[in-house]
Amino acid sequence: MLLSCFIALRDAGVESIMVNSNPETVSTDYDTSDRLYFEPLTLEDIIHIYQKEKPEGVIIQFGGQTPLRLAQRLEANGVKILGTPPDSIDRAEDRERFAQVVKKLNLNQPENGIAFTQKQALEQANRIGYPVLVRPSYVLGGRAMAIIYDEKSLIEYIVSAVELSPEHPILIDKFLEDALEIDVDALCDGMDVCVAGIMEHIELAGIHSGDSACSLPPVSVKPAMLHTIIATTTALAKELGVIGLINIQFAIKNDALYVLEVNPRASRTVPFVSKATGVPLAKIAVQILLGKRLKELGLTQANAMSYCSVKEAVLPFSKFPGVDTLLSPEMKSTGEVMGIADNFGEAFYKAELGAGDTLPLHGTIFLSINQRSKEELLSEMHLLYDAGYKLIATEGTAAYLNAHGIPCERVYKVSEGRPNIVDVIKNKQVDLIINTPTGKVPKEDAYTIRQAAVRYHVPIITTLAAAKAAVQGIVSMKKAGHFTVKSLQEYHAEVKQCVKKRF
Repeated sequence: MLLSCFIALRDAGVESIMVNSNPETVSTDYDTSDRLYFEPLTLEDIIHIYQKEKPEGVIIQFGGQTPLRLAQRLEANGVKILGTPPDSIDRAEDRERFAQVVKKLNLNQPENGIAFTQKQALEQANRIGYPVLVRPSYVLGGRAMAIIYDEKSLIEYIVSAVELSPEHPILIDKFLEDALEIDVDALCDGMDVCVAGIMEHIELAGIHSGDSACSLPPVSVKPAMLHTIIATTTALAKELGVIGLINIQFAIKNDALYVLEVNPRASRTVPFVSKATGVPLAKIAVQILLGKRLKELGLTQANAMSYCSVKEAVLPFSKFPGVDTLLSPEMKSTGEVMGIADNFGEAFYKAELGAGDTLPLHGTIFLSINQRSKEELLSEMHLLYDAGYKLIATEGTAAYLNAHGIPCERVYKVSEGRPNIVDVIKNKQVDLIINTPTGKVPKEDAYTIRQAAVRYHVPIITTLAAAKAAVQGIVSMKKAGHFTVKSLQEYHAEVKQCVKKRF
């Protein structure tokens, strides 16, 4: 994404200077920009560089959250910020100011609060109602973020995970359980808005967006809700006076749309949307920052895609023995891959393959499904049995499936004797594991199963939504018998974009 930014500046004849202290990224190569400062992103360092170089302006929206937090202080020190004004950034970032924006536009937002002491945290959580999503206000990547179900757990979280003070409060939000999460990337020139991509998360709300697979376009969102998402994105971008890129995270629950978070910057999904659609969002955003208008560039609302792209997270569990594979609000992924096909099932299968989790097209599937998920996965279990898979499960799941006409063989839990499920995994008699634990503390047996899956390289699925998607992928591939192979250019040609020129 940064590389696209500097190419766009070069094409426009603009000399560029980069400040980046991360040697891991290709964007830090010495020839990416005209000059490179290998310095930390602190106020003092950037001001020193600004005073030395005397640039016409500074672009901050491609550097993640850290530059955004410096925006107002940079402006106060005489630094000219290109793109979204620092005050608009603060309106999106500051909880109280953003609540006023939400109220002005008559939008929905989960109940929320902020706490500087343990007493305030307990009062806010009781006012909002459990479960709540809690996080320190000063961290990135969802670190130390947790879903809390009761007062005792909240006290334990405060004591062990965070330091509360006026400088380090915690943010408390109502957790929308079983809500569908949506990511939106859009471009705005201050007046006009183009919604570039609406992505449906595979995992439900509560999983960090960086760890959740997502589908572009959405596969289960109703047309009326899509129109509401577009209208809400447009209203927020215009109200905030965004110049360039904006990312918005929504949740859908009981046919109501909730605004979770607004980021007036480039998000981690911009490269995915650009590759999936063939529209170079970073390059276009730079042209907007330099004064171009969306209409002038010939870019308006994109039409529906005739194919499907799936982004999947690459998780490093095999590198860290002992780490639990359960996904949570805290981000664990170290990369991502993309699968693309004419239908969602095949696209998801390709994405899993790219992430290193090959879904088996035959063999034995072990099931350990929590009580709440059994009924919801019943039709998928029928599909797997009809597709020729042998199903094995712990006692409760096996009894439930057999009672509903799906033959399933019982296997012992670790605590019930030998040979148990871990022995079966060790003996390579399992080709896929679907393990959806319940409760705030995972059971010891479930943790042991997940660890055995990592150790013996057996694909494992730990969420209900991912299990449904995996079954769609498996059934789609078994029916087709082979992959669809097309170039990105062929797929991009199918997207009837309102674009008058190539960027």
